[in-house]
Amino acid sequence: MDLTSPSPAARRAAAIARHLAAAAAPIPASSPLEPSCCLSYVPPESTERPAAFAPADLRLLLDGHDLPTRDWLFRAMEESPLFRSRSSRTGSRVFVAPDFNDGKEGQREATMRRIAYLNRRGVFRGWLTEDGAAAELRKLALLDCIAIYDHSLAIKIGVHFFLWGSAIKFLGTKRHHDKWLVATENYDIKGCFAMTELGHGSNVRGIETIATYDSETREFIINTPCESAQKYWIGGAANHATHTIVFCQLHINGRNEGVHAFVAQIRDEDGTVLPNIHIADCGHKIGLNGVDNGRIWFQNIRVPRENLLNLVADVLPDGRYVSMIDNPDQRFAAFLSPLTLGRVNIAVNSVYISKVSLAIAVRYSLSRRAFSIAPDAPEMLLLDYPSHQRRLLPLLAKVCLMSSAGNFMKNMYVKRTPEMSKDIHIYSSALKATLTWQNMITIQECREACGGQGLKTENRIGIFKSEFDVQSTFEGDNNVLMQQVSKALYAEFLGAQKKQQPFKGLGLEHLNGSSPVIPDKLTSSILRSSKFQMDLFCLRERDLLKQFVEEVSLHLAQGESREKALMLSYQVAEDLARAFTERTILQIFLEDEMNVPSGSLKEVLGLLRSLYVMVNIDESTSFLRYGHLSRDNVALVRKEVQKLCSELRPHALAVVSSFGIPDAFLSPLAFDWIEANALSTGSH
Repeated sequence: MDLTSPSPAARRAAAIARHLAAAAAPIPASSPLEPSCCLSYVPPESTERPAAFAPADLRLLLDGHDLPTRDWLFRAMEESPLFRSRSSRTGSRVFVAPDFNDGKEGQREATMRRIAYLNRRGVFRGWLTEDGAAAELRKLALLDCIAIYDHSLAIKIGVHFFLWGSAIKFLGTKRHHDKWLVATENYDIKGCFAMTELGHGSNVRGIETIATYDSETREFIINTPCESAQKYWIGGAANHATHTIVFCQLHINGRNEGVHAFVAQIRDEDGTVLPNIHIADCGHKIGLNGVDNGRIWFQNIRVPRENLLNLVADVLPDGRYVSMIDNPDQRFAAFLSPLTLGRVNIAVNSVYISKVSLAIAVRYSLSRRAFSIAPDAPEMLLLDYPSHQRRLLPLLAKVCLMSSAGNFMKNMYVKRTPEMSKDIHIYSSALKATLTWQNMITIQECREACGGQGLKTENRIGIFKSEFDVQSTFEGDNNVLMQQVSKALYAEFLGAQKKQQPFKGLGLEHLNGSSPVIPDKLTSSILRSSKFQMDLFCLRERDLLKQFVEEVSLHLAQGESREKALMLSYQVAEDLARAFTERTILQIFLEDEMNVPSGSLKEVLGLLRSLYVMVNIDESTSFLRYGHLSRDNVALVRKEVQKLCSELRPHALAVVSSFGIPDAFLSPLAFDWIEANALSTGSH
């Protein structure tokens, strides 16, 4: 053993001494640290180029009608504290928004207080008592503005006026009009619309509630025969409605005459539920908690014979059933007519919510920076990233084209004639489904594009997800509606073939000519040509209609029933309905675009249209699946999308500014989001 070697303790002590000596060594001189500059908000208006076109001109095209009326209602809502939440002031700005921190009952009562305020301001004047296209468009413009503020408020008003009120007006006759229209318009009574049941939603023909005529007392006895027949999701029923339209199977002398509509009172003037009627709350929902959805059971209640809405069919005092429409299918369709306006409203409402979401997300992306692409360079604006442009700008193009489609649908509805009923049903079904689906896609992308800030309720976009998800299934399940569209196109094809007449209506006249020819080799200029775009969309629709007819015919030849054959052909049916709707939207916008004089606005409209078309091609497999475009041409389309996004980027702020949505109806995220989150604002 080497007695001269240091012990373990000595070695540890020496190591510690070396470390201490190193720590005490002087630090080499270096440059002093520079204080870093904090981020500051820069309004997009101060950094973006001046608008190449007048946003007011684009707003007129997109809103379509009644701009002064819209602005009046926006101001009326801004003026009242009823439309502000407890945290409505953020920094130097005041925003209007419902208080989603209120419980279910608090939100419902707030909705009723807002309705009372709007009624006092004369918002609803003439909604049911004035006729004519201008009066109807004014009413629809006002509802657009209300929906931008709060979905619950719009739905609560919509059920009262557009379901209950429209049923009285369009399914009833003078005796019903005299008794209930003015009272409804003044909110002396509160109406709801009891069609949906626990066991039957889309299949209205299958509802189980029964109305039996008693010829001795000249009354109808309305009964809920089983639990599946309870009326379900009835907006307004849980708390406030005094009256309802009840859809029932009409039984007379042992014969079922099918679904008919009746007026029934469910509460007295004090709000007490009437005898033999039971009402329960549907409970808390993922959204729309400002609407009191309820369930209703009827236990052999009696209503006068005169309470049958008898424009389409009537029961005479002695029990004889008479109708102006002999065909039961046509009679049933007439009873569903009040739903058409509901679908129009939902489709248009979804476009406006997409506009609000995009206005917030685009403004944020023009003030929020992230990462640098060069040393010592400033961080880049989010919207200067091509990937961010690809996320938001195609949505901007889609919402602009869908605005035109919504206006087309409104104008068609207010100028309707009985001969237009079929076309209105098909268009409203296709557009309600397509526009509401697109709204949810837009909301989700905008939420993600705003990062964590998109989750805050005060920034609106996140809460939109739960508030508007319901649009996909109420007033008609979207998938069912699109199946109805393809079935209607199938019927149009068979009808033209049987009568040996050309197609007329629904934009199907293109089927009368020869099939469009798509060039084998495409270029950027061809892709942006409106003729090429319409040719391509018409070719897809033509081919899919032909394939759908052939596939259904094949199943029929194999012994299947017509309904089973249509059901088995659902894949082609889905593609056909989408092709019809996308061609319709493009065609409507092209007509609007052609009416705009040459200039910068027309050029921007061309960018929006081309981006809409290119993105639809890029996102749909049908063009490649059915051989309408080659793989090389589809790849070229994908590159064109990026070019169009880059060209639309300088116009993004001007486009969202043209939406005409007041600042107070956006959110803190659309403006100085740093100030909105500052300690001094109390937002902590």
